[in-house]
Amino acid sequence: MPRNRSSRGSAKARAARKNLSRGGWAAVITTGIVICSSLTAYGAYYDIYGNISQQSIDTDAFGDRPSRVDGALNIMVIGSDVRTGENADLGGEAEGERPDSLIIAHISPDKGTATLINLPRDTMVDLPGCPATDDGEYQGMSAQRGMINSAMTFGGVQCQWAVVEQITGIHIDHFVSVDFTGFRDIVDSIGGVQMCVPEPINDEKAHLELDAGEQVLNGEQSLGYMRSRYSQGDGSDTSRIGRQQEFLGAMFSQVMSGEILRSPTNLYDFLGSVTNTITTDDGLTVDTMADIAIAMREVDMSDVKFVTAPNGADPADENRLVLSEPDATQLFDAIAQDTALPGEEEEDDSGEGGGGSDSGEDDAPAVEPGDVSVDVRNGTGVTGAADQVATVLANEGFQVADTGNPDGPVPAQTTVYYGPGQEGHAQALADKLEAGTIEENPALGSSAVQLVMASDWAGVKISGGNGGGGVASTSAADGEAKAEC
Repeated sequence: MPRNRSSRGSAKARAARKNLSRGGWAAVITTGIVICSSLTAYGAYYDIYGNISQQSIDTDAFGDRPSRVDGALNIMVIGSDVRTGENADLGGEAEGERPDSLIIAHISPDKGTATLINLPRDTMVDLPGCPATDDGEYQGMSAQRGMINSAMTFGGVQCQWAVVEQITGIHIDHFVSVDFTGFRDIVDSIGGVQMCVPEPINDEKAHLELDAGEQVLNGEQSLGYMRSRYSQGDGSDTSRIGRQQEFLGAMFSQVMSGEILRSPTNLYDFLGSVTNTITTDDGLTVDTMADIAIAMREVDMSDVKFVTAPNGADPADENRLVLSEPDATQLFDAIAQDTALPGEEEEDDSGEGGGGSDSGEDDAPAVEPGDVSVDVRNGTGVTGAADQVATVLANEGFQVADTGNPDGPVPAQTTVYYGPGQEGHAQALADKLEAGTIEENPALGSSAVQLVMASDWAGVKISGGNGGGGVASTSAADGEAKAEC
């Protein structure tokens, strides 16, 4: 491919929110682009814009495409795993290019919201065929079953773009890509990122060795932390996504709330590192970036949501994922049509009174945290998470009866289970969580409710503070999103 250098709804609705989590390095990259379009006050915009590599994408070759909704904007954001040249020193020599992170950033200025959807790279899908490129850089591929990110290896960004549109039914307007080296440089440009590492890490594959505890990670350490997989958690891609989302929540907060935005010099250095290391389509012009900036001014940071596409284990290969239906299609349709996300319609329609509940639970007296006994079960793959969350819940007034690992399979989403007569107790706990649902389990009896934290775990709403419990919360305004030390 050629390149050139140019909440107050019903309890049922609240419980229905699910699969919300931090959304990869897309938050930082997208923010950099948005901020970039407001740099004219510093007289540096065109100089910085000229650093961006751009690539021509022939969307006419896609044939029939999903319909575009006027006023909404969808950007495919790629954290690119290119293992040649300098990147080979960081990730190990390997042929081809494939997204390590793949996200759709959906901006809806009319609704004042933005949603970032993480598409796990291990997700198996039916890939359409892609032709070889004229310059011989990509060999193309035939239609086949494969991982969603493999399209880029055989057909480049254009093939990946076409695959994402076909699989999700979402019209993609632009793409942004950043590689290993670029991410390292971006972290260094902001002076590193402060994180809490719950346990020592020694990962030879990721070139990472860290002590446990609170520390500032430099660019190379941060890259290793983002890439580390088999030496942490359960070794799965979804477990790593959770750590990536936590790290980038901290990085995003640091960029948005620190000295970066208040200092022209720091802002210039940050954006210089971003624009030096990203590639976009040639349709992402100065005017388009300005339009994005104007659109984002209508979006409050608390209305930026981060969502992981609903998924589960692939029956054909436990090391791979498949999209969970109908949840995935419902999510993609909501983004494609620029409508409320699944689980939010009822809250939007129910109004202040929450009249949508069939059980009448909204009319029942509220259950206080001190009346709720909780068993905490850790299904996140992060060692020690149950004890961390138990501490947070105890500080919020709940009675923690026990902690440990799940007795059976981990649910697809964080769930509060309750026995007979305990629905109000379960809802009181669910209302303190950033994401999750409730479900009856008669086998529990009436002694305690059981919190099972799944891969979508997004934290506890801290009274008078930010989300906690060792992992990220669901909105970009929630703060540093780091484990407690």
